[in-house]
Amino acid sequence: MRLPVLYEDAWLAVVDKPAGLMVHDSALAADETDFAADRLRGQFGRPIHLVHRLDRATSGCLLVAFDRDSASALGKAVMAQQLDKRYLAVCRGWPEDAFTIDHPLDGGPGKPQKKPAVTRFRRLATGELPVPSAGFPTSRYALLECEPLTGRFRQIRRHLKHASHHLVGDTSHGDGRHNREFRMRGVHRMLLHAWVLGFPHPQDGRLLRVQAPLDDEYAKALGLFGWQLPPVL
Repeated sequence: MRLPVLYEDAWLAVVDKPAGLMVHDSALAADETDFAADRLRGQFGRPIHLVHRLDRATSGCLLVAFDRDSASALGKAVMAQQLDKRYLAVCRGWPEDAFTIDHPLDGGPGKPQKKPAVTRFRRLATGELPVPSAGFPTSRYALLECEPLTGRFRQIRRHLKHASHHLVGDTSHGDGRHNREFRMRGVHRMLLHAWVLGFPHPQDGRLLRVQAPLDDEYAKALGLFGWQLPPVL
């Protein structure tokens, strides 16, 4: 039940949240009783403050603070867009090498007001599966590095849908036919992973950068195409 710790000191920790685990209780939790926040309080034996959130189906770097002053300083860094957040995503189609989506998004259920939302994308690899698609003999997919410059509800997932490069495994905003193809090959998770997290330390301002490894199922998806992850830039 313990979450892998990627970095820890007296003021904060970065843990590797698995796909499928909700970060905290919310209106979206329904009958869920298992939350990362509760696990971490028990694991560290002290109060924790969530600095940011990850969707239930997203894996990877989750930053928590151990005291209010550290949480406040990190929260200010979030508001000032000083966090370097890099996600890995597998999408349908072959988008261009680098592109930015600037498309306002609402705040999710009960929050209809749209606010600016910007995500930068970099294409890391392309591949094909021998499955006919849209009149072509194969289906095309790409591995993307995604950098959200704002923090809207399901931003990367919704921006990829807006670009018609749906995130594989996303049952809310993705493409069901492509999701089924990956499930048939043993990949049952949403292919979004919080890969790298960089942030200024709340005590001395030094830049920390933490990287979360891929889980077995995400690695299996990359193995379908023979993809290797590049060095983090």
